[in-house]
Amino acid sequence: MQLRRALEETLDGVWACRHVRAGRTPSALLLLAALACVLSGATPTRAAVLPEDRADYEYSHYVGGGQVIDGKSWLIRKKAGDHLSFTYNHLIDVVSGASIDVKLYASPYIEQRTQDSVSAQYLYGKSTYSVSMSHSYEPDYRSNSAVFSISQDMFGDLTTVSMSFRRTWNDVYKMECAEHSSTGACEDKIHDPTFGKKDMDENSYGVGLTQILTRNLILAVNYELITDQGWLANPYRDYVYLDPTSPKGFSTAAEIDPNTRTSNAIGTDLKYYLPFRAALDLQARYFQDTWGIHAETAQLGYTQPWRHWIFDATFRYYTQTAASFYSNAFAYAGEYNFVSRNRELSDYDSFSGGVGASYQFAIPKVPWIQRSTFNLRYTHLVVNYKDFQDLTEVGVVSGVTIANAPLYKLDVNMYQAFISLYF
Repeated sequence: MQLRRALEETLDGVWACRHVRAGRTPSALLLLAALACVLSGATPTRAAVLPEDRADYEYSHYVGGGQVIDGKSWLIRKKAGDHLSFTYNHLIDVVSGASIDVKLYASPYIEQRTQDSVSAQYLYGKSTYSVSMSHSYEPDYRSNSAVFSISQDMFGDLTTVSMSFRRTWNDVYKMECAEHSSTGACEDKIHDPTFGKKDMDENSYGVGLTQILTRNLILAVNYELITDQGWLANPYRDYVYLDPTSPKGFSTAAEIDPNTRTSNAIGTDLKYYLPFRAALDLQARYFQDTWGIHAETAQLGYTQPWRHWIFDATFRYYTQTAASFYSNAFAYAGEYNFVSRNRELSDYDSFSGGVGASYQFAIPKVPWIQRSTFNLRYTHLVVNYKDFQDLTEVGVVSGVTIANAPLYKLDVNMYQAFISLYF
């Protein structure tokens, strides 16, 4: 759970080429996964074509906000005849440190997440049917998901209509320290028996339309409805309330989030191919949910092939309003039925810019590999929180109080490298 929280607290936007809701979303490696999709040309695609056979290895590195996250991923995709394709993916993420809001009342940690997923695509005429299953494991989080989608080409392959359904089952635990019987030191971490196991389930419904407007212009429009139910809070995160009896002027208590959430998002992607083999990509997205969050995203991308290279650059802006039950500091404990100091539910803006390069090469004397690519990408992210203070330095010695503590600003660097072999 700690790793999942770390991954879902840093960026706004996409989950491996699909939308992720504002407020639970912002994830470093999620963005890196999305960037892998960008480098491999995943927006938008034609439906009635099976993907190429390939094998990938990816390494990603994230530094910022007191955390270091390293990720490794292996993927293999193979067709079985002309109508069926299978994919297997295995990934490992390791996070160390602690984000700013957790650091206020918890110690740094090291944790690992592994995920395995399998998928299949079946091509029948101008229709493509896809199904996938995945399992993710962390010491305090188990997640299983199933996805089914269908896309249909029509009107002379100028239009593609798609529909998808995703079902996710999550089990949430809380880890506590098992102390040594004689020394009292933390000997191991175990599941907190008083917390037990909490369930969190998610349903996602999506529809999309991709239209070739001219020989150089493609428009994609996508809508997604997501419903969450169950334990939607974080077992490790506290909220802050004013307490004149405390030396710091405040105390903390466990956050309380609603146990249901419904989100809606609509996005557009306009891709224009320039005469000199380059392409411009303009994306926009609007999001709103029943927690009171409204968010807008705008992204501009440019891709330029040159000989054996493909270069690309992106700039992205995101802004959102705060959830109705968020506050930087509450007046007293239990001021409302629902209380949270989750910074990703606050009012903030973010800016990110990235550059990438892909080099295509051949491997001598290996005829079964048709081509290979080596890909590099760097992304810099800045998040400006408008109502979330850095309270870690509050104290008598420092002279910092809750009244004059600075607003928090997140500065992140992300690096990605992966190699693909097409056969």
